[in-house]
This record gives sequence, C-alpha cells and structure tokens, in this order.
Amino acid sequence: MSFFNWLMRNHKQKYKGLTAPESPQQTEQQDMALSPDLEETIQYIQSILGDNDDFVIRKFNVFGQFPAVLFHFSQMVDQTIVNEDILKPFMYKPPQLEDEKIDLKNLKSILYGDALYHSEGSMESQFSEMIKGILRGQSVVVVEGLDEAFVIDTRSIDKRSIDQPATEQVIRGPREGFIEPLGVNLSLLRYRIQSPKLKVHTMEIGHTTRSKVAICYMDGLTKPELINEVKTRLSKINIDAVLDSGYLEQFIEDNHLSPFPQIQYTERPDKVAANLLEGRVAIFVDGSPLALVVPTVFSQFYQTVEDYTERFVLMSAIRLARLIALIFSLIFPSLYVSIISFNPELIPTEFAAAVAGGRAGVPFPAIVEVLVIEISMEVLREATIRLPQQVGGALSIVGVLVIGQAAVAAGFASPITIVVIALTTIGSFATPAYNAALGLRLLRFPLIILAGIFGLYGVMIGIIFITNHLLSLKSFGVPYLSPLVPGNLQGMKDLLIRGPLGWMFERPAFLMPEDKIRAGPNQTGLSTQTKEDVPVSQKK
Repeated sequence: MSFFNWLMRNHKQKYKGLTAPESPQQTEQQDMALSPDLEETIQYIQSILGDNDDFVIRKFNVFGQFPAVLFHFSQMVDQTIVNEDILKPFMYKPPQLEDEKIDLKNLKSILYGDALYHSEGSMESQFSEMIKGILRGQSVVVVEGLDEAFVIDTRSIDKRSIDQPATEQVIRGPREGFIEPLGVNLSLLRYRIQSPKLKVHTMEIGHTTRSKVAICYMDGLTKPELINEVKTRLSKINIDAVLDSGYLEQFIEDNHLSPFPQIQYTERPDKVAANLLEGRVAIFVDGSPLALVVPTVFSQFYQTVEDYTERFVLMSAIRLARLIALIFSLIFPSLYVSIISFNPELIPTEFAAAVAGGRAGVPFPAIVEVLVIEISMEVLREATIRLPQQVGGALSIVGVLVIGQAAVAAGFASPITIVVIALTTIGSFATPAYNAALGLRLLRFPLIILAGIFGLYGVMIGIIFITNHLLSLKSFGVPYLSPLVPGNLQGMKDLLIRGPLGWMFERPAFLMPEDKIRAGPNQTGLSTQTKEDVPVSQKK
C-alpha cells in the first residue's frame, strides 16, 4: 500500500499545475468585444469559422432598414425555428409598432422584448461567447450599430429514441433509460423528482470540446461539503476533450490504481433518482448516456433495481445468492489450484478418485492449466462482446461447447478444470455491475498464482491483502465498506439482505444527509415511528 501511495503522490506532483496552453486565437477571442461595424464582425467570424461548408452567413435587414447578419451551422439548427422565430419577426415590424418610428437607440429593447419569438435568447457582447454559442448549435444575430448580439438557442441534433437500458435490464421496473443529449436526461430526472429541491448546476469542461457537465443534488438533503468537493474536483480537471462520463470518473476518483470502482455509473433515471434522495450527487455529461453517482460503497455493486420493486423476502434470498456468486467467482479457481496442488487430502475419497482419473492424461500442473483456460475464457468473452450480435451468440456457443470438449478430448485440460472455470464465469456474470465484475476477474489471476506457489496460505494472504485494500478505500470521504465498516445497525438492514421498506426509515448515515428521516407513516406494522414523530434535532 505504501508503494501505491508513493506512486500516486509522485504522479500528482509531476502534473500539478500543468495547464494546456491557450492559442493566440483563443486569447484574442476572450479580449475582443463586438464591433459596431457589421462588415468587420463578418470578416472576423468568417476568419475563424468560415472554412466550413455547413457554416451559414445570412444577411438581411431588420424591419427593412437596419443591416443585420445571421450566423449558424446549418446541420445543427432547426431551420423552422430559424425562419419562423428569428428571420420573419426580425424582418417585419410587430403589429403594435407598425405606425411608430424605430431608431437605433431603442432597437435593441424592441427586438428583444417585442420581436423575438423565442424563450431562450440572450445578449452577448464578447466574440468568444458568440463563437461558443455558434459551435453549440445556437444562432447569432448581429445588427449594425448595436454593441450586443442576439444569441438564440436553435439547436436540433438528431438523437435516438428513449429505450430500455441495454446494460441494466429488469423484469419489474421502469423501461426508460438515459440517452446522449443532456437536456433529455435532465428532463427524465425531473420527471422522476418533481420537487423544487432538485438543483442542477452546469459547467464546461474540455478546452476543445467544451462539454457541458451537470451536477445534480437535492438541496436541504445532500451534505454541502460533498457538493463543494464534487465541484472542486471537477473544476480542477484540465483536459482538451471530454467525450464520455468515463473521462470524468478517472479524474475525480480517490484511488486511480485500485481495481475496484469508486464511482457508480448507471443509465437508469429511477436509479439516479433513488440515489439523489439518499443524499448522493449525480454527474451528467452532454453526449453520454451514463450518469455518475458519488459517493459509492461496495454494496451498491451487487444491488439491482428489482431488489426494491419486488417483495423483500424473495429479493433478500436472490441478493444473498448474488453475493455468494460474487465471492465464488473470485476465489473458486484459486481454491481449486491450492487443493489439487498442495492439499488433495481435503477432497472426499470418491471425488478424489474421479478428479485423479480426469487429470491422469494432463501434462501440465494445475496452476498452468487453470491460467491457460482462464485466459482463453477472457479472450473468448472479449471476442463475444466486440463481434456483431448475430455472430457473437454463435461464437460463445462454439467456444464453450466445441473448444472445451476438444481440450478435454485432447488431454489439454481435465473435465473438472473446465467445470470450475465455467462455474466461475457464470458467477462473474451474476454480478450486476460490469466494472465491479471486471475488477474481480482481474484479481482472480494473482490469487491463482499465489495458490500455485503457497497453497491455501497463498489464498489467505491474497484475501487479506484484498480486504485490507477495501478497508483503506474511500469514495469522496466515505469508507468503501460502509455500512459494514464502520458498523451501522440501520445500514445493515440493506446490506446482506433487503429489509422491508418500513424498516429503512432513515437515510444512510455514512452520507451524513441534512435530513436523516425519509419514511412517512409506516404501512407494514413493523415500526410506528413516522417522520412527523422525529424531533427536528434528529432530522438535521
């Protein structure tokens, strides 16, 4: 652990204060204000954006007497909005002002207050803001003689429809998932949480992409220090492009070298809403269908939405089975290697004879055999994911049946080894979170090597190291194994099992929410305490 800490500290010191240099063109844009001369404005913007076939410069006259120009990218705007809500009202006087004479000094207020048929319009005086608006898909109107330009939101990007999440499918629960546009994702979230306490703050990250990032939290519920920490970490990110929320995850997580994910991602609006109502913070990136949720604890990675939509007795049993499969997928191959290589006396006699018979023609020791089959399974799994869906299913069947049977028939592997690796792979598939399952898959290899060298002692050493690492991890100041360590009785009701909803009348204590009580009048009869019965001193 000390080596990891030294390496992280050296990495941070090496890149501390490193900033991407701004080009002279960017610096000039920030310093230049809009010129009253229309031709000068056209020449300047054309020098920056004009070398594009889809860039439109449309000249016209406001009310038939004031020269003006419209800038936008034709493939990023809604042409109907541009024609009906901008050009038409700017060219023709409003009916109530037809008989009045309009001069330059009151033109700005008339255009903004009487002529503009659009709710999302603003005035900008800096060239840098105008160019950023054009690049985002907005339309900019400049009128000769005015010191401010009209920046109007006309963005219209083709997008896929809202569909069932591909990575988090459920039998009982909502079927809608996030898509790429940030505005659609925020609307799905507000549809779930129709409360004025839901707050959304945005910022731009990325020197080149200027990706819009949204920070969502519940005001009066989420811990203010957590909100400030999220904003601080995001503001320190210095990169030229943010193309997905995964870019941000790698910058803001606490330990970059840990195989365990410290930030949860999801494409389900209901899951984000549930986490916000517990006191967490959600982070969205424009262009990414996956939202980040912080802080994150380990127990979140083996929980699913169905755990809370179905009855607690059934889902508690399924959650325990899921947890057993998670542990099983981590240590089963290493246990097999250690027992076969060092402690065969632990195997029952009848079963030992069957195992010995199956391994009689295998020329490799158990550790080599297991490592080769494990690596082959990882390669097969990766190939199945990357291939088209029509071919991937056929490849998985061929790989599991044909190759496995051929390896046994050729004496390359024993039948019991194939069974162990197959059960381990199935157990890893039972882990709902892909990133958590990937971390456990990677940790299997050092455990297998330790088991092949030291036997059961090596397995125990590896488990102790993994446990020690988990105990040292934190996610935005929250211990990774909460609520198990440090122990919290209320949190235990949603750890190994899923207790009745009436039992969980408090929000997770490790998040330190400002409002601790979340349950209303209990309908289960298991507890009579309600939110109204709790003193204010306990709520805050």
